[in-house]
Amino acid sequence: MLDRRTLLATGAALMAAPAIAARKSATPNFPKGFYWGAATAPHQVEGNNIASDLWFVENQQPTVFAQPSGDACNSFALWETDLDLVKAMGLNAYRFGIEWARIEPEKGLFSQAMLDHYKAVIDGCHARGLAPIVTFSHFTAPRWFSAQGGWTNPESTQLFARYCDKAMRALGQGIASAITLNEPNILLLLKPMLPQQVWDIQKLTLETAAKRLGVPKYVCANVAGFDDLPALQTGLEAAHKAGKAAIKAVRSDLPVGFSLALMDDQAVGAHSVRDAMRKQLYGNWLEIAKGDDFIGVQNYERALWGDKGRLPAPKGSAVNWSGTEVWAPSLGGAVRFAHEATGVPILVSEHGVGSDDDAVRAKFIPEALAGLKAAIDDGVPVLGYCHWSLLDNFEWIFGYKPKFGLHSVDPVTFARTAKPSAAVYGAIARRNAL
Repeated sequence: MLDRRTLLATGAALMAAPAIAARKSATPNFPKGFYWGAATAPHQVEGNNIASDLWFVENQQPTVFAQPSGDACNSFALWETDLDLVKAMGLNAYRFGIEWARIEPEKGLFSQAMLDHYKAVIDGCHARGLAPIVTFSHFTAPRWFSAQGGWTNPESTQLFARYCDKAMRALGQGIASAITLNEPNILLLLKPMLPQQVWDIQKLTLETAAKRLGVPKYVCANVAGFDDLPALQTGLEAAHKAGKAAIKAVRSDLPVGFSLALMDDQAVGAHSVRDAMRKQLYGNWLEIAKGDDFIGVQNYERALWGDKGRLPAPKGSAVNWSGTEVWAPSLGGAVRFAHEATGVPILVSEHGVGSDDDAVRAKFIPEALAGLKAAIDDGVPVLGYCHWSLLDNFEWIFGYKPKFGLHSVDPVTFARTAKPSAAVYGAIARRNAL
């Protein structure tokens, strides 16, 4: 999850999402076998991911990052503690990522020790009754990969497929669901909304990295120059397809998809630009998802679109840490649209709220899940829900300021402390009902 989404302007009117089918069920229960999960990303929690592209740019000046990731939550060492937290909440799934930069720290050099590490995490999930939902690339890539242009390099497709193949042969038998790429559309989403100075500092960050390494171009999945976006999207689209094929070649029965950053886009008034904006924000990804086993929906907000652009939030709205509107029904709206646009099952792979006030989170979770349940009752096939995040962690360019976790983390001792929202969410999961 890239928290720059919270810089986006937010919207200002209320419109109910349309039902897509007659309501099937009045039961309070979620479907049998529904995944109740918590989500993390390796770079955001593991710490000391020194071979990665983002570690390199975090630790330079100038940089777009507020601070470096450092030890993060020390989850590389404390992964068993994290799995115990997931189990203690009463959940049955854990979405986490394997770190390409650890597995292939130099081009063509694959680390058996790191593959063994992630196998232990997968085995640890099964030992605790947790389904491992595994992300193969959660924004980060090896430094060597981004130093050759990253996803804009035509070789990126074959390199990602090779990595997926190696990882699958070592880990694939234990995975419950595979997500190739996390939010490959994130920069499309931010393109019309980030101020120019943010794009300028990103460009300067990357130019500095390229100079330090003596290479012509350094590009990351979530830190790129404005001019790199078309080539970046082309590369990511090809990489998803090749990665999925590599995964399926090892295990044809494994469900594979990608996750999409998706707002609840609502049209306001006549001549709304909403539909045109959807094409811009999601690119070709909804079309690509039609060939997948599911699509991962990652929703954090709604956007209300008038005839000239995005409208401001209603006065008096509840807000998150950055002042962006907190509006629980957005999850149901985003999920309905994703299924309507693709026809495939939905996995809510991320959803949450960044706030220092956990009471906001504790109220938000059941309200949002009520909207998700209404969509399920109206016939939308939803496989599960993974809350972002298990832990307060490194939130990309904003460092450690935003708090999304169900657990706080002491930055010195790494002690995890459950927040009241963890109990609220856990109670729903245990009941499999609101």
